[in-house]
Amino acid sequence: MTKAIIIEQTGGPEQMKLVDVNVGEPGAGEIRIRHHAIGLNFIDVYQRSGVYALPLPLQLGMEAAGVVEAVGAGVTHLKVGDRAAYASQPPGAYCEVRVMPAKCVCKLPDAISFETGAAMMLKGLTAQYLLRKTLPVEGLKAGDFVLFHAAAGGVGLIACQWAKALGYQLIGTAGSDEKCALAKAHGAAHVINYSNEDFAARVKEITSGKGVKVVYDSVGKDTWDKSLDCLSPFGLMASFGNASGVVPPFAPGMLGAKGSIYVTRQTLFTHIATRESTQAMADDLFAVVQSGAVKIKIDQRYKLEDVQQAHRDLEARKTTGCTILTL
Repeated sequence: MTKAIIIEQTGGPEQMKLVDVNVGEPGAGEIRIRHHAIGLNFIDVYQRSGVYALPLPLQLGMEAAGVVEAVGAGVTHLKVGDRAAYASQPPGAYCEVRVMPAKCVCKLPDAISFETGAAMMLKGLTAQYLLRKTLPVEGLKAGDFVLFHAAAGGVGLIACQWAKALGYQLIGTAGSDEKCALAKAHGAAHVINYSNEDFAARVKEITSGKGVKVVYDSVGKDTWDKSLDCLSPFGLMASFGNASGVVPPFAPGMLGAKGSIYVTRQTLFTHIATRESTQAMADDLFAVVQSGAVKIKIDQRYKLEDVQQAHRDLEARKTTGCTILTL
């Protein structure tokens, strides 16, 4: 038996319940892992609230770090006793122990703690595929401007540091002066408080009217229209979340009128669909963290049984950096 957080119906944080569940032996291609720390992400909110519909009852959670307890047939990259971390489908990380597919679980380097591993996998791999793989048609080079919304969040603070290491001029937006200062301290070249500034006008000012080559946007509905206006011709609008709500339908013809711009909706789980891709992305992430160029900022810690409050704080935008659940 293990303690786990489940929902029996979608809704608010109050739907999450701490229960006892059975944990069996891993089958072919699976492992059993005992968690030391668990990551909290906005995708957990989407799944809990029903924005992303999944079969119920549902055990929540998409990332964690711990020690491998058992290995199923065919698993060769992990063994019993290995330190490991993951960001992976299916959900189920909000627990002490779980059985899960092994393909997206990676050995965690000894130099990276369990808490850091749990905090960085989903957010760090997201930053990796955005900055390294989700690129405008003309590419990115040192000195280019990029716009990154929610720059003081978990993904944002990693992206600020990584973009600086790559030589990009990241313009970060956030909803308070304090969050803007945090993004600036983590490598953002420019910051905009979108609660009291017109971020599209400021982007044009910062870029001398040229706009940015790419916008990375996890906010969604509230930032969508003005983000399109921030792009230079042939620029890329890279949507990877909808914290403020789902983007409404739009006419493709508008993309031509705004400078023959591109739009893409990305998801991490397409990028980590294979063992090889997952490992290559994780190796890139581990390397940049171990180099010191990217530091993982854990600003909030909650006990697993306090997960309802953790979700309330996340949705109220009271959090910065990464949040973990402890056991």
